[in-house]
Amino acid sequence: MKSANPNTLLFLILFLIALLCLAINISSGSVAIPIKEVFKSVLGGNASKETWDYIILNYRLPKAITAVLVGMGLSISGLLMQTLFRNPLAGPYVLGLSSGSSLGVAIVTLGAGLLPPFIASILLSSYGIILASCLGSFLVLIAVLVVSQHLRDTMAILIIGLMFASFTSAIVGVLSYFSTAEQLQKFTFWSLGSIGNLSWSSIIILGLAVLVGLILSIISIKPLNSLLLGENYAQSMGMNFKKTRLIIIFATSLLAGSITAFAGPIAFIGLAVPHVAKLAFKTSNHHTLFWSTLLFGAIIMLICDTVSQLPGTDLVLPINAITSIIGAPIVIWLLIRKKSFQ
Repeated sequence: MKSANPNTLLFLILFLIALLCLAINISSGSVAIPIKEVFKSVLGGNASKETWDYIILNYRLPKAITAVLVGMGLSISGLLMQTLFRNPLAGPYVLGLSSGSSLGVAIVTLGAGLLPPFIASILLSSYGIILASCLGSFLVLIAVLVVSQHLRDTMAILIIGLMFASFTSAIVGVLSYFSTAEQLQKFTFWSLGSIGNLSWSSIIILGLAVLVGLILSIISIKPLNSLLLGENYAQSMGMNFKKTRLIIIFATSLLAGSITAFAGPIAFIGLAVPHVAKLAFKTSNHHTLFWSTLLFGAIIMLICDTVSQLPGTDLVLPINAITSIIGAPIVIWLLIRKKSFQ
């Protein structure tokens, strides 16, 4: 008899851990709900208490699904960027997309006072802020795509993305300087990230954007493996490098841009998770890394969200604070263990 593939067993374990983390995430919060009741409610039955059903279906399940989408999308976009730029410290926001989103939101939240009250109220609504974030990210994406068509050197695109980030951050700084305390507070709350305020319609839109981004990423798996040995090798194998680079940049932009628009800029997940997957599976093959990064992204994001809820209390910490507290030590550890970058 053939022994089971160790990767298959590891994938199964990760999948079961993800389901457990999902159940614990939904059951945790200011009102503790038994995991058995969570499964009852989610699988179409009725929990023992009507209020539990309401809490699960209207608050906790949407938030948990958002956490899964955010974790998977940012992790995969981080993996794409690290392979494209051959840089272990590249993340989903190296192209300046997060800064573009921040600029769009800053213009709306910090500059709304200059507009008529009716228009300002529309722009400051949740959908107005999402639209502003999307537009900001989209404009930076267009700029990066245009520039990438005129450059052969991939590292130059990375530098240009960082320059876009510096430029937009400077404008945000100027807007902040002339803003009121109330406007700054609103912008600060957005920048801390939140995955608990999305309606089902917003989750569907986010889910579709993440799905398209993941499909484009799956298409890029074979070219990504070729890129591990360098651009010249990939081209010698018959790969259309410009087309592949365009698909990878667009997939990353779609994943990171849509997530930032709906959940704010979430730090460290895209940077740290791909390295966790590489260490766990001890491979650089993207046929394995893609799916392991997906699962680890969902698991780590669910854990971060569960911790941020401070189970048993009414307090909720900013999700960005928790992802940074967990992610920063991982990145420091990876820097010390340089062999893991090889």
